[in-house]
Amino acid sequence: MAKGHRSQIKRERNAQKDTRPSAKLSYARVSVQKACFVLDAIRGKDVKTALAILAYNPRYASSIIEKLLKSAIANAENNNGMNVDNLYIEECYANKGPTMKRIRPRAQGRAYRIEKRMSHITIVLNER
Repeated sequence: MAKGHRSQIKRERNAQKDTRPSAKLSYARVSVQKACFVLDAIRGKDVKTALAILAYNPRYASSIIEKLLKSAIANAENNNGMNVDNLYIEECYANKGPTMKRIRPRAQGRAYRIEKRMSHITIVLNER
């Protein structure tokens, strides 16, 4: 059991929260492997360079991640009052989400399983 009053426990728990601006997209219809190719290209870069990379990247995941990055920038600007010119991507990662299982008919009455994978993509920004 934790010691102290309930409000004190909540205050301590909230003091440990991460205050860095971030954006998370759950259930993105792209596999983790495909999302990570794009995320590896922008990790550690400043946001203007990252947006330029995403704009000219031909992969499908880049359009999803570009929208997510713009959301994280807006969160940093509006909620935390940070300057957009000083922002950079501190963390970006994709976690495995649920898999939709579908059936594909094959020869001689067989059925092959098709797995449509999903991912949860997170971008965390910080100021230099």
